[in-house]
Amino acid sequence: MKVLAPRRGLSFGEVVARHHARGELVVQPRMGFADPERMGRGLLATRAARAATVGTITIDSYTRVGDHEAAREALAVGADLNGYPLVDHDPATTSALLEAVVSREFPVQIRHGSPDPRRIVRTLLDHGLHATEGGPVSYCLPYSRMPLSAAVDNWRRSCETLAMARGPELEPHLETFGGCMMGQLCPPALLVALSVLEGMFFWRHGVRCLSFSYAQQTHAGQDEEAIAALHALIREYVPHARAHVVIYGYMGVHPRTPGGALALIAESARLAARTGAGRLIVKTTAEAHRVPTVAENVTALEHAAEAAAGVSRIGQLGDTGIHAQAKALVDNVLSLDSDLGRALVTAFARGQLDVPFCLHPDNAGRARGRLDVNGRLEWQRIGAMPLGDLVDLPADRGMTSGELLDALRYVERTFDEKYGMPGIDTVKSLQGSKT
Repeated sequence: MKVLAPRRGLSFGEVVARHHARGELVVQPRMGFADPERMGRGLLATRAARAATVGTITIDSYTRVGDHEAAREALAVGADLNGYPLVDHDPATTSALLEAVVSREFPVQIRHGSPDPRRIVRTLLDHGLHATEGGPVSYCLPYSRMPLSAAVDNWRRSCETLAMARGPELEPHLETFGGCMMGQLCPPALLVALSVLEGMFFWRHGVRCLSFSYAQQTHAGQDEEAIAALHALIREYVPHARAHVVIYGYMGVHPRTPGGALALIAESARLAARTGAGRLIVKTTAEAHRVPTVAENVTALEHAAEAAAGVSRIGQLGDTGIHAQAKALVDNVLSLDSDLGRALVTAFARGQLDVPFCLHPDNAGRARGRLDVNGRLEWQRIGAMPLGDLVDLPADRGMTSGELLDALRYVERTFDEKYGMPGIDTVKSLQGSKT
């Protein structure tokens, strides 16, 4: 097997830090195609975009759940997959793909969604890559029925594999997905706490170059406060990590109109720039309809970069208690066990971490979030989480199915109603999105 040797200066974290020092927001697509030629075209187009970019190879769902036989069968018959089957593709093909696109200034991150990433991590390292993402909680509870304890062990082993690969010419990078749990209707304090806890887990198992995620929610001011809290808790709990914050464009129901979608993309980019994030995961105008094309991804990347350019970082923010809530959740987990993996399992078993609307058997399911009249996410119920002295709960603890649907579509409705008529520039940008 011919592998792509790691090269000095190719650290994912270093590339992001270099752009950040120049005042540039790194923008990144969520792109994955089974066909190596199409995947290569997508990466080259990302690299050539008028923006500071890094590359993405998103793994297919068979590989994500460890069904490698199904992935191989799909490849054998030429069936289309919803991502790149890194583990089971011909190694020479993958190596040739990477040789053509990876450069000193353009690293590629492997994105996957697996509660057991051990084979994925070994394979990406075999190919000279060094950056991936996920976490023992965030890639278990939403996406699988695997026991949380098993996912914790799988991720511990994967972190150790990445850590052992460190060398003079290779600095592995791991991004926590904890700040994106369930995509929507999860109050920000829990997202911040989970992002910090997973980052601490990575650090304790040897990974030194990290990024901490936060997903854009429903209220810009609340998001600003949450990201400020995330920065502060990173400095407190993982002070020696080489770290940056990565913002995800809104992950819930997306606007259906091109104008609404472009406005939301721009808002996510301005949020990232205002809050000092190093990187933004960018959605496209196609999210409400289908898998985006390469051209649509590039249009969105360039639109986000343009929106972020020249935006100044915000100063002093108000305090509605997000930092205090997130810190209380983190401190409680740390008090449960000196081993952070065991502490996470215990916290979920006791309902002291509890993700709203998550149906995994290891999640208590007693907590709920809701939108207030101003579009801010607040706690409706906290279950057994240690937040009772920090949260004022509403008298009405219930939610009808209609209210839930309205909340889920709040962002879609807001942006479509305000920006739903595309201007001529929007129409022109979409006319080229055919490939």
